[in-house]
Amino acid sequence: MAQKTFLSQLKLNDFRNYAEAALSLDERHVVLTGENGAGKTNLMEAVSFLSPGRGLRRAVLADVTRVGAEGGFSVFAKVEGMDGEVALGTGIDGEGEVSTRRLRINGTPAKSTEELTDHLSVLWLTPAMDGLFTGPSADRRRFLDRLVLSIDPGHGRRASDFERAMRSRNRLLSEGRFDPDWLSAIEAQMAGLGVAMASARQEMLGLLRTLSATSEQTPFPSPVLALDGYLDEVADQPAADLEDLYLNMLRENRSRDAAAGRTLDGPHRSDLLVRHREKDMDAGRCSTGEQKALLIGLVLAHARLTATMTGFAPILLLDEIAAHLDEGRRAALFNLIHELGGQSFMTGTDNSMFAALGDRAQFFTVGGGSIRN
Repeated sequence: MAQKTFLSQLKLNDFRNYAEAALSLDERHVVLTGENGAGKTNLMEAVSFLSPGRGLRRAVLADVTRVGAEGGFSVFAKVEGMDGEVALGTGIDGEGEVSTRRLRINGTPAKSTEELTDHLSVLWLTPAMDGLFTGPSADRRRFLDRLVLSIDPGHGRRASDFERAMRSRNRLLSEGRFDPDWLSAIEAQMAGLGVAMASARQEMLGLLRTLSATSEQTPFPSPVLALDGYLDEVADQPAADLEDLYLNMLRENRSRDAAAGRTLDGPHRSDLLVRHREKDMDAGRCSTGEQKALLIGLVLAHARLTATMTGFAPILLLDEIAAHLDEGRRAALFNLIHELGGQSFMTGTDNSMFAALGDRAQFFTVGGGSIRN
């Protein structure tokens, strides 16, 4: 069984609707209940800032600071993590467009938020993700990249470096500056990064397929996953050959991309395809309830994979997870979550929806910018 990572303390200052807030926790799951708009999801968002990126809402950092606060926000947590007990602190300095995120680990400034992945993995499922299978492909790529990041911390850096190189290429093409040496250098960088990104995504899907084939059945359907788009039809070729293919593609299509005003080929155009295995149906054509169940099954499968690959169970943030499940399926879900071995944060409007958790969870009531047992 994977080792547990968990938060033992969480403190917020000027975060969303909280001037100050503090939670003392043990290794049990955490249930946050209260009326809609009480601030339950805000607490989860604070925990999500203990991972790289912009949190579960993908918020502009300046917008996270409490209205009327002087300065920025801060999130502090004591964590029993992959490398033992650690104190993590993050927030922003400055205001408006000049605000920058800072991170301290045991009181020492960190060079990058990627260092957070040395201590814990944080995964989430929110109502905003319910339209994942019917929404734009960009949402599915972002979702997949978050999956990859949990076991390959360098993936986020590769993706941001690729985007930066692609923006440089787009700018040169739009300005009509077809300098072959300059463009070739940028395109060579894009080819190396793009193939590495695609390979990491394919590896993640392969690992999930293997896990699905060896896992016991659950009340949640198992998804069939595939990638469609950039070099996916030749993904089994050596990386060097794929880089050459992509590099030639970029060179040959400079005029076309200049006319379009953007790069039309690359890992930024791939799409994650999901099918309902048992019904043999595209996820986008399934009912709303089936899509929700598929998404839960996928997130739980990824959590199991993360625990298997790292040896440590991830922290799960499950917003309104029980809202549309019947009593039997809720109980089964809680058992699956508990069997993962990690700490989970769950929200809802009614304590009774979480009765099946019993003493496996701590219960808190949220309202009016405060939290009480």
